[in-house]
This record gives sequence, C-alpha cells and structure tokens, in this order.
Amino acid sequence: MAVPIEIDVWQGGVAELEVDAIIVPANESLFMTGPLARAVKRTAGDAVELEAVRQGPVEPGSAVVTGGGNLAAPYLIHAVAVGHELRDDPASLMAALGAAFDIASRLSLGRLAMTPIGLERGVFGADEAAAHLVEVIEDRSRRGQPLPSSLVIAVANPQEATAFRSAAEALRATSR
Repeated sequence: MAVPIEIDVWQGGVAELEVDAIIVPANESLFMTGPLARAVKRTAGDAVELEAVRQGPVEPGSAVVTGGGNLAAPYLIHAVAVGHELRDDPASLMAALGAAFDIASRLSLGRLAMTPIGLERGVFGADEAAAHLVEVIEDRSRRGQPLPSSLVIAVANPQEATAFRSAAEALRATSR
C-alpha cells in the first residue's frame, strides 16, 4: 500500500522553514528549555512559550499547538514524547507523534516540518526514533488516518541525517 506522504530530510535549523507548522520536542511543563525548542523559541519569540505553558502541564504521549510567533510557519506543535523521568517508552513517543499529526489534521495543515522527536536528552537513539516515526506513519496510513502531504525532518548532524534518510527510504520501498 502506498503511503501518501513526501518525506525529506534536511540538515539544518527548522525555524526558518516555510511550512504550515513545525513540530518540536517538548517536556511536560511545555517550557521550551530543550536545545531544539530553545533554538526555535529564539526565532519565534517568548510569547510562543507562554502560550504553550498556559496549556500545561501535560502527559507524555500528547501534543499541544500554539501560534508560530515570528516563525515563517503559522503554527508550532509541541510534542511531549519523553517525560521528566527520561524513560524510553516507545508508546509515549508514538502517541506524541500521532497527537501532533492529529492536531495538524484538525487544522488542515498539510506541509509540516519537524525536528527529531525522542532524541531529547539522549532517551532514544536516532535510528530508534526514526523507526518509530515510520511505524506511526505506516500505522496511520493502514488505518486511513490523516497524514500531512509533506514532512521535512530537520536534523542536526550527519548521524541523524543517515538514520532518518534510511527510515524514509525504507518507508518508500515498502509502500511501492
């Protein structure tokens, strides 16, 4: 079965991408303290963090949406995959990704960008996080659940790029 999503892996910052929404990793309190969230907040502005925090705290496996502030993207989706206890819980990671995709669907957002979710504070490795992302995409496709039309995964280094490119290629190969 063909998976109806175009996935691109790009090594660089996510904040300047012109998409409908950016998905970033978040903690349960929704303060943008992780390195990737901080980098996005520098461009988006403090108001985005305040808007997120007003919706928290939330449980791992969930996501919330805020405006994009000064970003080119009008929305920012904060995905809470890893809790304060730093457990590598694949179910929470996949639920957070699913929640982020549900928000995007509810708002009719087809072009998404994201940083790798699950890598924050070293809880999941890049290969494992990429595999879980593909699993969520395949499962949603199989169930007929909405997926974005395109997804740009903005990675920080060559190792992450290799992991996510390999996972995207495997997804393309199985969906032909």
